[in-house]
Amino acid sequence: MALRHYSLFLIFGLSHFFTLLPFSLSQTNAAAPSPSADSCNGIFLSYAYSSGTKLKPTDPSHQPYRFESVLTVLNNGDEELKSWMVFVGFKNDEILVSASNAVLADGTTLPAEVGNGTVFAGYPMSDLKTAIETAGDLSQMQVQVQLVGTQFGVAAPDVPLPDNIQLANDGFVCPKASLQGNSEMQVCCTKDPNFKTNVTVNEEFLPRQSGDLTIMYDVTRTYDSNYWAQVTISNLNPLGRLDNWKLSFDWMRDEFIYTMKGAYPYVVDSSDCIFGPQGTYYADLDFGNVLNCERRPTIIDLPPTKANDTTLGLIPNCCRNGTILPPTMDPSKSSSVFQMQVFKMPPDLNRTELYPPQNWKINGTLNPDYSCGPPVRVSPSQFPDPSGLPSNTTAVASWQVVCNITQPKGASPKCCVSFSSYYNDSVVPCRTCACGCPSNTALTCITNAPAVLLPPEALLVPFDNRTAMAKAWADLKHLTVPNPMPCGDNCGVSINWHVYTDYSGGWSARITIFNWDETAFPDWFAAVQMDKATPGFQKMYSFNGSTLELNGVNNTIFMQGLTGLNYLVAETDGANPQKDPRVPGKQQTVISFTKKSTPGINVAAGDGFPSKVFFNGEECALPSALPTSNNNKKGSTTVFSIFLAVLVFMLVQQ
Repeated sequence: MALRHYSLFLIFGLSHFFTLLPFSLSQTNAAAPSPSADSCNGIFLSYAYSSGTKLKPTDPSHQPYRFESVLTVLNNGDEELKSWMVFVGFKNDEILVSASNAVLADGTTLPAEVGNGTVFAGYPMSDLKTAIETAGDLSQMQVQVQLVGTQFGVAAPDVPLPDNIQLANDGFVCPKASLQGNSEMQVCCTKDPNFKTNVTVNEEFLPRQSGDLTIMYDVTRTYDSNYWAQVTISNLNPLGRLDNWKLSFDWMRDEFIYTMKGAYPYVVDSSDCIFGPQGTYYADLDFGNVLNCERRPTIIDLPPTKANDTTLGLIPNCCRNGTILPPTMDPSKSSSVFQMQVFKMPPDLNRTELYPPQNWKINGTLNPDYSCGPPVRVSPSQFPDPSGLPSNTTAVASWQVVCNITQPKGASPKCCVSFSSYYNDSVVPCRTCACGCPSNTALTCITNAPAVLLPPEALLVPFDNRTAMAKAWADLKHLTVPNPMPCGDNCGVSINWHVYTDYSGGWSARITIFNWDETAFPDWFAAVQMDKATPGFQKMYSFNGSTLELNGVNNTIFMQGLTGLNYLVAETDGANPQKDPRVPGKQQTVISFTKKSTPGINVAAGDGFPSKVFFNGEECALPSALPTSNNNKKGSTTVFSIFLAVLVFMLVQQ
């Protein structure tokens, strides 16, 4: 009997000891899969709720609770699963605080709001081998992700399970996940017989993918304690663009940047190393020469003056002030390159232990937002031999990050459009709060009121100076205006589209671009989508214009300034700053169309106005209405002629 009690004590004690081990250690002895996995001949997924507790503060309408769950991914198929990704359909306003053995596939750093569902990507174990090639070794076939976070509103005995789980890799089909009891859901995903791929079973790497923007992380030289990496940012979208780009990522294994060429950290700081484990391990290293020790550094481009600097430059395609143009505009300026020397920490101190940073993010000034996936191991890149020999140098290892243009939830545009026409005196201005509203209006303006019509000359002055002009115009036209007045559009760039003429054989429009920002835009471009009018496009007079096919549809007109007109200056002070309003930077052209290629087009009814407008790749907010026709066409033409003459005169004065 005593021996039995001792055995039970020993078993309990050992089990309690192993539950205290860090999860990364216990992962090497992977937990046995659920018995349901035995019937799965594909990728078995399981989401099991472990525990949860009530959190402060108490809020009956939106009570927070801690949750702990385990996501299991098991390869029971006959092919290796490379770069696994799993979608978890969270639905209870979850905030994910930590996730072991995985990162968020969209590059978001934890903690993160995942209440609309999220995709996990494997890290550091991104590939799952098969039972056949590992003799059933679960540590190579399976990964378990320990999740900890906060959910709202689901109290015991109810369980906050997600809506669904499914494999996010291409080429698989997953039925609806089934419940196992009340705390676990499972699904078996199998290969889609109708999916066609150019990847063979024996290929070591996944093929390179296309996206709006790609980032290559190429290790070019490697040593035991450090390596050199070359980062190449390539713009592939015909309307995508970055200005003053900022690139950030997360070091996952205590790495730090020793030196760089072609770019520079936004913050030069080695204090995290000096007071961290790096300073202890590299005791003899002069950290005064270390560039950055942040876990999440931000990298910026260098100015052109550093392109030939022997210390910081001499990297092809570097040093352009962070400007990356679309390939349709200038292929030679559609990429940006820099190099950095990265120091590693134990236990990664050999030349083959290489891990790319995770959670990549990139953005620019008045540019589209990008969502970046996880780094995917691809075949090593090849570069022209630096000595000039007719041969290529191969990278030691290469990873690809694919980024696509996205519109974050709640994000506002950065530019807006106003409409006007020869057949109406008034300008339909940009929408109220088109690019966001001030956080505290203090009842000085109305955020949800429609914008009021404006006289043409009001487009030349900042919004804060338009109130008197708008009220006087409303009084002249017998229009009602709210009190307080509607809030401004708050956009850095506004574009006026004016239907200038309309006759039997053709028509014309005038486009004027206003820069209300303090940032100038060199090599700017714009684009308009005209659903019916594009086939009739003839010519632009102050811009270079051409039609562009997007997604198989030829309905886009791409435009950029001619030589001397390709620099959109920033807003400047008026002639007398004490009394004159600020003056925007502006560019203007006339666009002519023929009706031969567009029979039945009705310009005044709306066919003469764009359905989408882009500036430097950013889609602009459109007005909520079109100019209406009235009987004062002659007077309208006269008013706008004066307006256009003023604009041209001011352009000449610049």
